[in-house]
Amino acid sequence: MTERGSTTDDIRFNVPALEGRELEYMQQAVTAGHTSAGGPFSKQAAEVLQAETGAEEVLLTTSCTSALELSAMLLDLQPGDTVVVPSFTFTSSALAFAREGAKIVFCDIEPQTLGLDPAHLESLLDDSVRAVVPVHYAGVACDMEGLGKALEGRPDVAVVEDNAHGLFGRWQGRRLGHLGRFATLSFHETKNIICGEGGALLVNEGRDVDRARVLYDKGTNRRAFFLGQVDKYSWMDTGSSFGLSDLLAGYLFGQLEQREVIQAKRRTVFDRYAAMLSPHVADRGISLPVVPPDRESAYHMFYVLLPDRATRDDALQGMRSLGVQPTFHYVPLHSSVGGRKVAARAVDCPVTDDISGRLMRLPFHNNLTEAQSERVVAALLSSVPA
Repeated sequence: MTERGSTTDDIRFNVPALEGRELEYMQQAVTAGHTSAGGPFSKQAAEVLQAETGAEEVLLTTSCTSALELSAMLLDLQPGDTVVVPSFTFTSSALAFAREGAKIVFCDIEPQTLGLDPAHLESLLDDSVRAVVPVHYAGVACDMEGLGKALEGRPDVAVVEDNAHGLFGRWQGRRLGHLGRFATLSFHETKNIICGEGGALLVNEGRDVDRARVLYDKGTNRRAFFLGQVDKYSWMDTGSSFGLSDLLAGYLFGQLEQREVIQAKRRTVFDRYAAMLSPHVADRGISLPVVPPDRESAYHMFYVLLPDRATRDDALQGMRSLGVQPTFHYVPLHSSVGGRKVAARAVDCPVTDDISGRLMRLPFHNNLTEAQSERVVAALLSSVPA
């Protein structure tokens, strides 16, 4: 299968890869007769993620969006409550909280890591704010120290990490996904660890575990029943059907078994791009991703920032004409039709506007070869004037 408008010779933006025993485990799930949520592969995958992240509880979900929705339910948002979300992110980061009745306050990003700007955050805080949703863009931690300073004296404000890009990344030695009250993960086919569609909610505080399990299990205390804590289970609270099929959990577990191999492959691709493009930064006006010294990247993607929107758009068209399929990224949420509908108030996010118009993501996947990388770079350089 090829992307729309592409050919079999094109270098695709993303190519999902089998890295281990994914298909074998899916077949085992079918043969064993447990393909719904909560099966043995779900348990094994959750245990790996718990060990890797340090979470109190890991709940596998059908997507990162559903994990965000579950976190929003756990916050018990009330009329008049607001949630601060970066404008430069996917719609789910805001939509999950808007669905629970919160109004959204859009925050600008800082130009180095493209993460939420703590200075702008501080100017947006008022008594209505109940949560802040930092996004670790491209798998590089945003300024969590600055965020912490902005939230000093506000224990009523929950931090919900949207860590869709950041599994295995670190900030000051600490694991991304373990820096907030909740965190969410994505296993969409474009991510490092995949199962087609899937996600997880990381619950980092013990006080939230029991209720998270209830909401996760359609509002019942089913998990407590299976743990022997109650003699029967029944409807206790709100909730929904969030669980990931054990078929997909088998695929996920097969990927997680190969996590070190996958991460090493992606780092190789990232470092190769950086080495090939670094000599051309000055003459082409290209900016490369920044990984501050106190952070370890998760190597989710490789992007470049071009001088202006016109240059970026020309480069997209030029590279595609050469059989290379790069893409842009987020359109600012604060100025979108949907964003304006759920916004608590109008805000200016000039860095978001600027970055959104100049950013281009290069083809990036586990098994991108050196020859393919060279072809991508050659297409980029031929499409951006010196």
